[in-house]
Amino acid sequence: MEEWVGGLWHRFITRQGQHDYPQAAVRLSEVQRSLGIVFRAMGGDAGVSIERAGAHVHGARRRLVERIAGTNERVSVARLDRERFRLPQRIACFPKHEWNRNLYIWLGALAAHYPQNLAGSGAWFYENQTATSKALAQYPGLRAIYDNLVAATLAQRIDPGLLAADEAAQEQALRSALIHPGSVKALPPLRSSRSKPLQPLPLWIYPGQSGRAKASERRHQEAASGKTQESDAERKTAQQTEAVKDKHGMLMFFRAESLLSWADMIRVNRSQDDDPEADAAKATESMESLSVTQDEERVASRVRMDLDLPVAAEDDLPVGPGILLPEWDFRRSEMRQGHCRIQPMQSQAIKPIVLPERLRYHARRLRSQLSTVAPVRRWMRAQPEGAEPDIDAWVSAKADRLAGATRDGGLYLSHRQQDRDLACLVLADLSLSTDASVSQDQKVIDMIRDSLMLFAEALGQTGDRYAIYGFSSIRRHDVRFYELKHFEQPYDALARGRVAAIKPGYYTRLGAAVRHASTILQRQPNRQKLLLILSDGKPHDLDLYEGRYGVEDSKKSIHEAREMGVKPFCVTIDREGADYLPHIFGAQGYALLRKPEELTTRLATLYGQLTVD
Repeated sequence: MEEWVGGLWHRFITRQGQHDYPQAAVRLSEVQRSLGIVFRAMGGDAGVSIERAGAHVHGARRRLVERIAGTNERVSVARLDRERFRLPQRIACFPKHEWNRNLYIWLGALAAHYPQNLAGSGAWFYENQTATSKALAQYPGLRAIYDNLVAATLAQRIDPGLLAADEAAQEQALRSALIHPGSVKALPPLRSSRSKPLQPLPLWIYPGQSGRAKASERRHQEAASGKTQESDAERKTAQQTEAVKDKHGMLMFFRAESLLSWADMIRVNRSQDDDPEADAAKATESMESLSVTQDEERVASRVRMDLDLPVAAEDDLPVGPGILLPEWDFRRSEMRQGHCRIQPMQSQAIKPIVLPERLRYHARRLRSQLSTVAPVRRWMRAQPEGAEPDIDAWVSAKADRLAGATRDGGLYLSHRQQDRDLACLVLADLSLSTDASVSQDQKVIDMIRDSLMLFAEALGQTGDRYAIYGFSSIRRHDVRFYELKHFEQPYDALARGRVAAIKPGYYTRLGAAVRHASTILQRQPNRQKLLLILSDGKPHDLDLYEGRYGVEDSKKSIHEAREMGVKPFCVTIDREGADYLPHIFGAQGYALLRKPEELTTRLATLYGQLTVD
């Protein structure tokens, strides 16, 4: 009976203390694409990614019923820094679905006009007003949406008359700033130590969290094994703390730190290994923030092996000492010379093979398809000299003379060979993520192998010069560049064997691979130079090469390739590619395949479209 009554009371008081409207909720995933368009179309930084924000304890004043029910302790607000625009995963602030959706759109417009210097927490109050004024002045159509959101927000906030004097002064200042953006320069200070900060404001953007968040290697490996899916897990706030020194002599016979708890500390040397312990994710589910410390001490985690790295006897063969290349650091706005090392590689076990039977039908069809772009002999009309007279040109010339006009142009037909002067380099991403399954029988790497074989078979029909390379990386000092077919080599059984021997592994340092491939293409004497990139995911590596850093370096490498006279084009099967590919390659510089199995058939079609002179 007691439990039953308690359950009734819990459900009743929770409903009374509920401060949102679940029936009108809008999720970020529903508006993320349109929100990204709004943000970038209004001038937002194209390199900033749109991600989910975590919930944090706000510490502001709450109503009595909320304190009794224990609700509204944590809130998720919009945050912006140089790399990420974080938004609540779900917005249910208002009773109407349209209002919640408009709040997402407004936040996107506000972020697009937010000051680029991001002065930080000390200036956020006035920076939001400045951004609001700019957005409303440049896009007057937002005024009705903004006024409606302000009215709905103010109706939900605590009446200033119920607050202490200093809290009421801050609340009044905030209300004035919302109604008349730019009218309040700063918040009045809180006088008492017992005073509470302002209630969170969903219409404004808060400064980004301090510290640099790193994406874990497990997420990349899960992507490789096809296990990624949209998660409701919240992001955690990062804070730096001092290392724990468990050296006290009295703890010799009793180690309190061995007791597992929700706040357990796990030693992980991030400079050497980016993969947390297997149970770390479970331990963070109930934690609000994660603490990170620097500890140079040797720990047991240093001896665990990286299962991605083969022993030397089974590894591929390096060719030469390697090539040093630069890398673009967008945070410093400088090119770091000699920062990366490209290591040309060849597979050890290469056996000459014939084209597999299952690919022969597709090869014949693709040869026929590309025969339309192959060099052929054509009759050229109205030439100054040629093998035969052009009857139509003679008739036209005679008519012009009878009419008293003169005619410029030739009177002969010439039979000429129309040669294509083109070199194409195919650069395939061979990272660990290509080991993901797309069906019960095939993985992404299988489709890449098949596509390369079919593509090479079809290019033999055009007479174009082409080369095939693959790449993967293990941090900046080991960017592996696999030589599958040089420009000067024929595509024969041995070349097929090299393609068949490729295997997935490691990560995707795209910028270095593009720079080296562009240099190879630049040396070719051909007039047209095409760099065709096959990829299945975002640039990523174990060190700092992730997030915006990797995207900006890749963008810089593509820009450098175009300055060399190389035409880069990316074909990807990454479903999230639309979020970052336009920033790297431009709107017309990539093709996004929704189904991985389309790769084998679409590659030749895309080549034909790209090489039309």
